[in-house]
Amino acid sequence: MTRAWISLTVFVLGYLLFVLLPTRRSWTACLGGLVLVACGVLDWRVALLEKISWNVMGLFVGTLVLAELFLLSRVPAWLAEWLVDHAPSTRWSMLALCGLSGFLSMFIENVAVVLLVVPVALSLADKLRINPVPLLIGVAVSSNLQGTATMIGDPPSMILAGHMHLGFLDFFVYQGRPGIFFAVQAGALAALGVLAFVYRRHRARPTLLPQERIRSWVPTILLGLLVAGLSLATTVDPDFAWFAGAYTLALAMAGLLWQACRARWIGTGRLLRQLDWDTTCFLMGVFVLVGGLGDSGWMDRLAAWLAGSVGDHLGLAFVMTVVFSVVVSGFVDNVPFLLMMIPVTQQVAAQVGAPVPLLLFGLLIGACLGGNITPIGASANIVTLGILRRRGQTVTFREFFKIGVPFTVAAVTCACLFVWVVWR
Repeated sequence: MTRAWISLTVFVLGYLLFVLLPTRRSWTACLGGLVLVACGVLDWRVALLEKISWNVMGLFVGTLVLAELFLLSRVPAWLAEWLVDHAPSTRWSMLALCGLSGFLSMFIENVAVVLLVVPVALSLADKLRINPVPLLIGVAVSSNLQGTATMIGDPPSMILAGHMHLGFLDFFVYQGRPGIFFAVQAGALAALGVLAFVYRRHRARPTLLPQERIRSWVPTILLGLLVAGLSLATTVDPDFAWFAGAYTLALAMAGLLWQACRARWIGTGRLLRQLDWDTTCFLMGVFVLVGGLGDSGWMDRLAAWLAGSVGDHLGLAFVMTVVFSVVVSGFVDNVPFLLMMIPVTQQVAAQVGAPVPLLLFGLLIGACLGGNITPIGASANIVTLGILRRRGQTVTFREFFKIGVPFTVAAVTCACLFVWVVWR
């Protein structure tokens, strides 16, 4: 078997195992990378030093630490309870919690946001004796939606930033035009309208919740410094080679030292163990898997096939990119899909004469929002349904579809229309 076929076989088997064994995805990805090295598809130095984007990894791990400190500060929980207390009706309380989960997901990993907001949502549902399922699904899908809006909101956004050499502010304004952030907000407004319709019968006044006490504003300040520093990333490091990761890790180290010496909310070892190391290892393994696939020429073949399918029709290329990414990401992890499709989409854009941001922004929106179609399409959905299952409430695919499908269709349609109008 040639190296090209080995790389394709390992990638396809890995993808299947990501679907069949989602709790073992990091082991699968790392084992697949080791197989490529052992079979000589990649040299171990190339795999370790060139294929893994250490700048993205530093950005991801540093953001995990800062987000964990932010959660421990109790500022997000205080915000959630304040919003519920000041809402004019239960319907607006539910929408406020969904909106807050989306806002927090611009800066914090989606699963962490769900674990933070869900207890407040369950407390509200219990006190008002309403079905918590629609509210918790709304929280999960809103979190997945807004993670796309900023550079640090979700791993796919970080990955795209690395490939396109984007800084934090480039998500807001890129090449003098509105960036991906505003496209996501257009989709969020449409999706919020869907949730408002779903929650239309809840008109009672919400019960006041006990107020959380903020422990410290220091982690919030550190997140602010992260945003400020990353806004300068493209100036300091135009090639996206080191600054974002190094700066984020430096702030994370400062936060850990402050927590250990002054705050002492939790032991440093315990805090580090609570971080999402599974996704960290998964990202590194997938970088190697996709690197082997690229070096073997398969992405060039796929790009040529896609370009031949759409011809010189720009609209067809854009629609195919978005629809394909939505459908695939509704059932499998979007990280390996996005890593594989970014270089393919760039080649398609070059061959059909399309603006690269048009197709890549469409790809990111489809890949990130497509996970909201099904209960297994995103980690936040799986965690949310697991919480409900422990309370004795099993959510079927059909129940999830009733909210997830119209939410996704509305969000993707409006966000991609915005991208099309701005970037075509």
